[in-house]
Amino acid sequence: MRPSSVLSELESMRLLAPFGVPFPRERSVETSGEAAAAAREIGFPVVVKVSGRGLAHKSDRGLVELGLSDEEAVERAVDRLQSRLLPTDGETELLVGEMVSGSRELIVGARRDASFGSVVVVGWGGVLAEAMDRTASTPFPVVRKDLDDLCRRAGLDRLLGDVRGEGSVDRAALHGVVRALGEAMEQRPDISSIDVNPLKIGRDGRLVAVDCLVELGEPAKARPRRAFRPGPAHLGALFDPTSVVVVGASSHPGKFGFVTLHNVIAAGFRGRVWATNPASPVILGVHTVPSVSDVPEHVDLAVICTPSSVNESIVEECAARGARAVFVASAGYRESGDPGAEERLARLCSSLDVMMVGPNGQGVVSTTSRLCAQIVAPYPPAGRVSVVSQSGNLVSSFENMSVASGVGIARAVSVGNSAQVGVAEFVRFFGEDDATDVVVAYVEDPGDGAELRDALAAASARKPVIVVKGGTTAAGTRAAASHTGALASDASVFEGAVRSAGALPAVDPEHAFDLAAVCATQPLPRGRRVVILTTVGGWGVLSADEIARNGDLDLIDLPSDLAATIDGLLPPRWSRSNPIDCAGGETRDTVPALIEAVAAHPGVDAVVLLGLGIQSNQAALMAEGPFSQDPDVARIADFHRRQDARYAECARDASTRHSKPVVLATELALTDPSNPGPATARSIGSHCFPSGVRAVRALAGMASYAERRKER
Repeated sequence: MRPSSVLSELESMRLLAPFGVPFPRERSVETSGEAAAAAREIGFPVVVKVSGRGLAHKSDRGLVELGLSDEEAVERAVDRLQSRLLPTDGETELLVGEMVSGSRELIVGARRDASFGSVVVVGWGGVLAEAMDRTASTPFPVVRKDLDDLCRRAGLDRLLGDVRGEGSVDRAALHGVVRALGEAMEQRPDISSIDVNPLKIGRDGRLVAVDCLVELGEPAKARPRRAFRPGPAHLGALFDPTSVVVVGASSHPGKFGFVTLHNVIAAGFRGRVWATNPASPVILGVHTVPSVSDVPEHVDLAVICTPSSVNESIVEECAARGARAVFVASAGYRESGDPGAEERLARLCSSLDVMMVGPNGQGVVSTTSRLCAQIVAPYPPAGRVSVVSQSGNLVSSFENMSVASGVGIARAVSVGNSAQVGVAEFVRFFGEDDATDVVVAYVEDPGDGAELRDALAAASARKPVIVVKGGTTAAGTRAAASHTGALASDASVFEGAVRSAGALPAVDPEHAFDLAAVCATQPLPRGRRVVILTTVGGWGVLSADEIARNGDLDLIDLPSDLAATIDGLLPPRWSRSNPIDCAGGETRDTVPALIEAVAAHPGVDAVVLLGLGIQSNQAALMAEGPFSQDPDVARIADFHRRQDARYAECARDASTRHSKPVVLATELALTDPSNPGPATARSIGSHCFPSGVRAVRALAGMASYAERRKER
């Protein structure tokens, strides 16, 4: 392989200038006299610096002289620069250039990513590039919306605006620089990386690339796309089979073969169930056969729990019985250091027109068929969220959250080592699946990043897609590699790819499920205007703080007509601002009336209702206390419980009536799930968040998705 080489600044400028990168007026000179003449031509003040391969940090070596205002200063600067050169510096050149005034500097660069190909990097530049460590990345091509998102993620919005008398940056010009780097990377596949630093922002907002470096290397090779493309027959056999065979069923309750068969039966699978075991004729009431070849009828799906050494012959038997999908739970492949066996199995399945999921996977769930073909619990309630994960235990996590919250699952699949099909194929399918309203994906290794990005874009054009990434730190990357044999891509690039595809990045599984829950149970907001309604002040304050930190929602000033309506419902001590703090002024019908008034207002896009269940919490203490038999105590406790159930129903009804989110939050959803407030929300298909902060974060993500979807 050809070693990489770093071009000099002058060579880099000559390479990039034809693509439209805005460089200052500069001249290459050899003597102090030539430097003085060049300075006169350019106009004072000027910069004199040394260009050469290997001089990546010229300012650290004192090889840049700034603000030279006359010819004598230029000549002295040339003498000083030449005296600082070392014999090891090799061939160098002197450059004289215009001095660009302005205190703000950016870094704009590009590099090759193993998964996503050419990517752009934007951030704080100059000496702050390393000190601030604030950059954001996304794959090319980059549209203006992607650039705006990059600048937000890198914390550049204020830097690009009017700052202390210096003009704001023309975003179109910045987009032009980014586009120029993308074109250079596309037309010159031998470019490994580009570093424009600093991209100076002049006092008038003009952008000038005052320094740059280009690294050349071996032309990048695109990752080959998968040859196998699953069709409706393959995916139907996996998620809605008419018959299932558990290969390697065991009579030992501790074996995967036993657990898988047990779970298929226990969940009430609606189709025919077969099992293979040469030694035990009956397991869990199922009459077994010695091998798949002995199954007397057609089989749609085979779940394989046998050792890796026998699985190739088993796949051939499954294909002979008509199976279009096999799920291989068996380990002992790439994750154990044997990629060859995995590749052979995948090639065999493709040649037989059989879709293989795995190997080294946890299983598949499809509540539309009451299928629970997985090696662990639980079986989640039916719903409209579908999950694909490169980690089996993350599938379990999402299913456990589904059980706890009542937000149901439609389909869930662990792709294991993704030998033949992976996350991209299932994201694309879920995007078209009528049983799915929301897609959740957990990714460690993006694989073919372009394929994944395309799948995310296709699915998110139809419905919300939430993506959580594992392996975003060095330690996490090592863990991911040991878990699936994967190498994690740069986290910033991955986040940029997700955002540019219109999907929603999540920071962890809890955040991912929060986003899925709000998208599955609430209508999309028309905008970002939010009102918080709370019965106690502290919850409202914390939620308002989160809105301010997040920046994706607008905690609006209350419209005067809405404030007047609230005046008629609450005593004068109410907060008279947003959040609306009832300050203990509620009567029997106050909260339902407030929910309706706020949700009905055309200037409000979403409502956050805090404090659900607080009355029932008191009722519980009354029911357990020494006065529980007092008729008045029992009566008021019952009233409290009915009120909280009523509030949950009113929130759901207002949301449906006005087609806007009315989001519920209380810690009682976590600490006391049986409380009538959150319990009623679950029973009627709503979702109650365990805190206002988590509710706000989820609502912000949904609002961002709704906005991006309108822009398509």
